[in-house]
Amino acid sequence: MPLKSILNYIDGQFVRGTREFADVNPADGSVIAQVSEADESLVDDAVQAARKAVRGEWGRSTIRERAARLHKVADAIEARFDCFVAAEVADTGKPVALASRLDVPRAAANFRAFADLIKTAGVESFYTETPDGKNALNYAVRKPLGVVGIITPWNLPLLLLTWKVAPALACGNSVVVKPSEETPATATLLAEVMKQAGIPDGVYNVVHGFGPNSAGEFLTRHSDVNAVTFTGESQTGAAIMKIVSATVKPVSFELGGKNAAIVFADCDFEETANGVSEAVFLNTGQVCLCAERVYVERAIFDRFVDALKGSAESLHIGSPLERKTELGPVISSQHREKVLSYYKLAREEGATLITGGGVPEFGSALDEGFYAQPTIYTGLRESARCVKEEIFGPVCHVAPFDTEEEAVSMANDTKYGFAASIWTTNLKRGHRVAQQMNVGITWVNCWFLRDLRTPFGGVGLSGIGREGGMHSLNFYSELNNICIRL
Repeated sequence: MPLKSILNYIDGQFVRGTREFADVNPADGSVIAQVSEADESLVDDAVQAARKAVRGEWGRSTIRERAARLHKVADAIEARFDCFVAAEVADTGKPVALASRLDVPRAAANFRAFADLIKTAGVESFYTETPDGKNALNYAVRKPLGVVGIITPWNLPLLLLTWKVAPALACGNSVVVKPSEETPATATLLAEVMKQAGIPDGVYNVVHGFGPNSAGEFLTRHSDVNAVTFTGESQTGAAIMKIVSATVKPVSFELGGKNAAIVFADCDFEETANGVSEAVFLNTGQVCLCAERVYVERAIFDRFVDALKGSAESLHIGSPLERKTELGPVISSQHREKVLSYYKLAREEGATLITGGGVPEFGSALDEGFYAQPTIYTGLRESARCVKEEIFGPVCHVAPFDTEEEAVSMANDTKYGFAASIWTTNLKRGHRVAQQMNVGITWVNCWFLRDLRTPFGGVGLSGIGREGGMHSLNFYSELNNICIRL
């Protein structure tokens, strides 16, 4: 039986490239599809189609017309809910239960949220008194940027794709999407949904491929791309910034993290142990917001480590297709080698292994997949590489602290700055410590709870800019000030 083909989507048509690469299921290492790679000519075709669309029907559409179309996209995603879940699970290896409650519902929610927001978004208006005693009216007009290049990662492919596509389209832009080569399926499936929902040809385009000397580089250095938004590794973000600097394109980057959780002795112990376990191990630790550093007040340190160990060892590791599975594989054999190399490095740096540190065995086809055990270490110096460098796997290091000031200092001692979580029943302390975190988002007594209207992004190596709510609308549009002398 021939393998499924995943094609590029350009100007409303599915298009085959000159080369193909394999789409691999991380749960068992099997090849599930052949993906058509876009060369430079196809990327140019996609950009020109997008440019034509933004100058045509889509660019002339009203806000209410665009919002109505985006609601239809959300409806169409929900109508094909099971298809999106199946595609996401096959590409990422994440448990079907997780994809069903997080990834696909958030994809539909992203379109609805930005469709509703653009209808009510206001712009500035000022009645200006002039030096000669007369007056002027200043007001702003929101205009689309044009063609937006969107490069998305493999950990939350559909969620993070729609997080960017929805506001970009709401503002009247067209997009060219380059999904991760590891997870191409849902971006392509979304193209079918766009067509079904009546999104005009050329508004949403998908090109498949890799980074350097492939679709990613061709897209970011294309002169007719007006802005670039990227989620992924910090090193890749730096490379993209270098490329786009020549044409001074606006960029928005959501990059890596080495996030901290701070656990105070007065926390709700059971709630905190469960919450921190989720913050460490959700999606096999492959979320830029996961906590890889856990700081626990010394009075409860041993008890908390035992509780976290129990949580890690109780996680059901298995086939992503089983509803009871809580921990799937990491994304690829190469990424597992990276994670396992840090497990080895932690031992070399003098860590105490609490649990994990290896590869689970199943006695089935899953042994050909890319699984790694959920792992907890203690005893490392704060200067250790395993404490400083992002691992992006199901692992954390737990360290004790004695004072609030010490906890804040250790949590902030990183080049990253995406997220932090504070666990305490003393809300005065919660507010005080949260405001001292050098990060884009701080949770108190929770983790991964989001309001799509709030600013989202990181500092330092964790990113540039903010998206979410009005911050997204302002990034994906140009504000043109008009001044009229009265």
